This record gives sequence, C-alpha cells and structure tokens, in this order.
Amino acid sequence: MRLVSWNVNGIRAVMKKDFLATLDSMQADVLCLQETKAQDDQVREALAEMEGYHLYSNSAVKKGYSGTAILTKVEPVAVRYDIGIKEHDQEGRVIAAEFEHYFLVNVYTPNSGAELKRLGYRQKWDADFLAYLLALQKQKPLILCGDLNVAHQPIDLARPKANYNKSAGYMQEEIDGMHNIVASDFIDTFRYENPEKVKYSWWSFRAAARKRNVGWRIDYFLTSPDLKENIKNTDILNEVMGSDHCPVVLDLKL
Repeated sequence: MRLVSWNVNGIRAVMKKDFLATLDSMQADVLCLQETKAQDDQVREALAEMEGYHLYSNSAVKKGYSGTAILTKVEPVAVRYDIGIKEHDQEGRVIAAEFEHYFLVNVYTPNSGAELKRLGYRQKWDADFLAYLLALQKQKPLILCGDLNVAHQPIDLARPKANYNKSAGYMQEEIDGMHNIVASDFIDTFRYENPEKVKYSWWSFRAAARKRNVGWRIDYFLTSPDLKENIKNTDILNEVMGSDHCPVVLDLKL
C-alpha cells in the first residue's frame, strides 16, 4: 500500500503542470492533497479525467482558500469531515477516511502567518486537533498525514538559528504542538526510518530557495505505534515539481 501526501498549492494550478502524469509515476494507492484552493465541485471538475480513484474533498467556506482532498483506490468504510469544533471547521482542513484496519487523517494545519497573527489560534488548533486524534485512535490505529506547518527539530530546516522564534513554522509554541503529538506515541515515520537524513518538503518562492535547497520539512506521515512494524519505506520526493511543496510517501505492509 503506497500512501502519498502533497500540498499542491492549488489543484487547478497543479493540473496544468503534468499532475496526472506525475500521479501515474508515483503509483499511489491513496493520495492526500492539501491546499486545494477550490470548492468541492471545482475539485471534482479539476480531477474529472482521473480514473480508478474514489474522491473525497473538504473545501473552506472562503472560496479559493485552504481545502483538502483524499483520492483512494480502495473505497473507505466511512469518511468524516472536520473535527467537530465550529471555530476550526470553516476552512476544510481535515478529512478522515476509515479503512478496515486503520483511520487515515489528512490535515492542512493552519499557518501562524507572516506576522504571527494566528499564533494564538494555532496553539488552540494544535490542542484541539490532538484531542481529536487521540479520540479517533481509541477506535483503531491511525495514520496522520499532511502539511503540519511546523519543522519539529533543527535538522528539519536549513536555517534553524535564523528562524527560531522569529518565523511561522518554527516558533517554540508550534514546536511544542508537534512535540505533543510525538509525545503521544505517534511515530514520525520519515525521521524514524532516517534519523539523520536532511531532506526538505517545502521551499519559499523567494531567493531561488528551492534551487539552493534552503528548505523546511513540514509535510509528514505519522502513525500509531501499532503500525510501526508495518512501515516498509518512507520518502520525500523532492525531485517532483508543480508546487512549492513536494510529495511525501509512506509504503505500508498490510
């Protein structure tokens, strides 16, 4: 089972950049998308040529903003949208697909913003989202993927000292939110498999950051401990273009 997660920075934009050929090359059984920037009907229209996948999308109330989608070859037992808290459920940030042996949660975590105006909100989101994950995990093991908008450790960004407590995505409050997920026994699969590997999943559009590989690892697959022995392979496909993020991969033995 190959699971792929990718912040596409606009589904309609990425469709103009050989998205279907890229998807075919990735051989994904399940594809989780973040930042679709489209309403549900627009997501369906953009992906109309795709064959062999069941499509589920969650769009924001605000048009052209945020949004998530799951495409899966295996039809889920059930699909849930949002986390049940009105304050958080306006931006289409969460989809949970229930399969026979596990839940798959796709998330696009709120960004604290260039001026950190949403940092306080982000802390509340992190706490409420973790409570949601733990409640879900009581039913069956869980896989969490998506753009978590945080670099967890210094190894996860090119310039940790310059960005620490100055930049969204590497504020201590955000690091603490990510640490709380890991401290709840969720496994950061890429770091579990690659304790010392430096690889990034997002680059600023500014100053040729991607060309110079001045990046951040903010896109993740995490799993419940019960699935640790099922982890076969993890990867970050930083050669794949089309967005300011690249896809991340989790191969599972199921």
